Amino acid sequence: MATYDWLFNSLGLRDWCDGDGSGGSAPMSMADLIGQSGDGGAPEVSAWDTPFPSMDVLNDACASFPQSREITQGVERGFLDIKDALSYVLDPLTQPLSWALSNALWLFQETPWWIMIPALALIVLLVSRSWQLMTFVAGSFAALAFIDYYEYAMQTLAVIAVCAVICVLLGVPIGIAMSRSDRLQRAMIPVLDMLQTLPPFVYLIPLIFLFSVTEPKLYGIAIILYAIVPVIRLTNLGIRLVDKEVIEAADAFGMTRRQKLYGVQIPLALPNIMAGVNQTIMMSLAMVVIASLVSAPGLGVLVLRGIRNLELGVGLISGLGIVLLAVILDRSTKAALARVNAAQKN
Repeated sequence: MATYDWLFNSLGLRDWCDGDGSGGSAPMSMADLIGQSGDGGAPEVSAWDTPFPSMDVLNDACASFPQSREITQGVERGFLDIKDALSYVLDPLTQPLSWALSNALWLFQETPWWIMIPALALIVLLVSRSWQLMTFVAGSFAALAFIDYYEYAMQTLAVIAVCAVICVLLGVPIGIAMSRSDRLQRAMIPVLDMLQTLPPFVYLIPLIFLFSVTEPKLYGIAIILYAIVPVIRLTNLGIRLVDKEVIEAADAFGMTRRQKLYGVQIPLALPNIMAGVNQTIMMSLAMVVIASLVSAPGLGVLVLRGIRNLELGVGLISGLGIVLLAVILDRSTKAALARVNAAQKN
């Protein structure tokens, strides 16, 4: 006798429960199979061990009551029903992302090392004005090339470059719009919270059904969704933290909203925006490794190979290569942020 037989009996639903319900259509769980293979009846349940009246527990008392597995099956069926329509809409919208990733990968891989490494070092020097950082960057890429990991590092850098730029191009305007509208901010915060707390692997599940694994936009969209949150939040925060007295002074000079935004608010919020860009780049790098599960190229492929084949050396060395890239990107963006802060103080 099931624990909650009395509930359905008292409600007069026993005939409905004993009929052919939908609960029997769900696949039998391993626990049910083990229970059927036993030689005894259900054990006595004390009041202390009374189970919560969950869907599966109620299904034990009433076969017509739906099981929890039917919820997950319903979600899957619903997604598959709209998959073709979603693909029809999303494919043309996201195709430029595939082109951008493919072209960036071609550029970073086909450019000779004797051009690419000095070019990257020069970019770092222009951004940071630090000869020490430039030397570190050039030495790091030379070390990766020396152990034949240069191509993988360039692939990772190409993916990060495209995805981080798109995150900034989309995230900064969204953050600005949030700072100018409390209603939009209230609507966006739950979405940003969900994107920031959703496990990274979950991003890949619906995308695998929507796009082919061979398409670069599959991992590109996952990286962008995962990494775009910090630049949106910090852009919104930076503009909202601009001193009210400065805004009042701009109003006194007769500035329009556009003039205040580009001439006052964004320049003063630039340190926060740059901090958001830094965090977005770091999160892009983290997601690139996870996205290697769905054909994302780069050092993450070697990490995955080390895990699958139990190749300790490959996994550790490629992990150290990712650390080097993270340090390079982090130090470069922080040096740029320090220059911005120094310029504002002067």
